[in-house]
Amino acid sequence: MDFGKVLEFIAAMNREGVEYITFGAVALNMHGIIRATTDADFFIKPETENIERLKRALKSIWDDPSIDEIQAEELMGDYPAIAYGPPDDSFSMDFLTRLGEMYSYDTLPYEVIEYEGIPVRVVTAAKLYEMKRNTVRPKDKVDAHWLKEEFGFED
Repeated sequence: MDFGKVLEFIAAMNREGVEYITFGAVALNMHGIIRATTDADFFIKPETENIERLKRALKSIWDDPSIDEIQAEELMGDYPAIAYGPPDDSFSMDFLTRLGEMYSYDTLPYEVIEYEGIPVRVVTAAKLYEMKRNTVRPKDKVDAHWLKEEFGFED
């Protein structure tokens, strides 16, 4: 994944005033646990205006008419997740407003971590550990192990 491009996009979201929280492997990296990934994951505040700001941020980085296909109704509906793969880039981004009934933008605690001069809204390490420790995916179990080691979390 082109981490520099993801940072450029995060800076664009900041400029546009997008209310987002980074989670997944990008959040792990922000917390100091390096893991390769092919996607970037973001919770987005489920408001029409916020989703329009998200689209402006995307358009400021990628000249891609398919960005116009992103609809607020999708991210505020029954299955509030979309995947976007920028043209000519080797990664994708997942945008969610909630994940089942367990996690939603409105209930996730976050902190701002500055990375290369860019403030990044990142789910807290404790919440990331909670999100990863009981999943069935082996890579999540490994991530949870490293979070536990780094931050001393208890089960």
